[in-house]
Amino acid sequence: MYNKITIIGNLTRDIELRYTAGGTAVASCGIATTRKFKAQDGTQKEDVTFVDITFFGRTGEVANQYLKKGSKLLVEGRLKLDTWEDKNGGGKRSKHSISVENMVMMDNKSNNGETNQSPNQGYQQPQQQTQSTDSGYKNYQAPQQPQQQMPQIDIDEDSIPF
Repeated sequence: MYNKITIIGNLTRDIELRYTAGGTAVASCGIATTRKFKAQDGTQKEDVTFVDITFFGRTGEVANQYLKKGSKLLVEGRLKLDTWEDKNGGGKRSKHSISVENMVMMDNKSNNGETNQSPNQGYQQPQQQTQSTDSGYKNYQAPQQPQQQMPQIDIDEDSIPF
């Protein structure tokens, strides 16, 4: 089966970076994307979707170094369903999240007006090895060269009909 998702949005909080017992970086954050549309009564409406994202290996370290709350980011990865038991009521809970494989930082400038050290840089998740560690996370090989940059398109988001 094929499982691939691409989403562009802004980070909802600063990256939380941890390391597994085996030394693999695991970074987590959330991303928000907004869809603006006209309702049947003609009013402008806005629909915001929040999704948790997880970076592994060197991708997580790069994300932690260059990204912060509010950073605009394109991520590609696998959609997964996380399930757990609610501690209070004992009921089952679930949410969708994205395991990031590739990312493109889309901010051109940092908050203090200086050019970001790596604007619009793509970063591809290193290829996985087949063995997994005791903690359940995969081991990763050394990073490969980043993919070619995506072309910069100057489009006003308000002029897009969807």
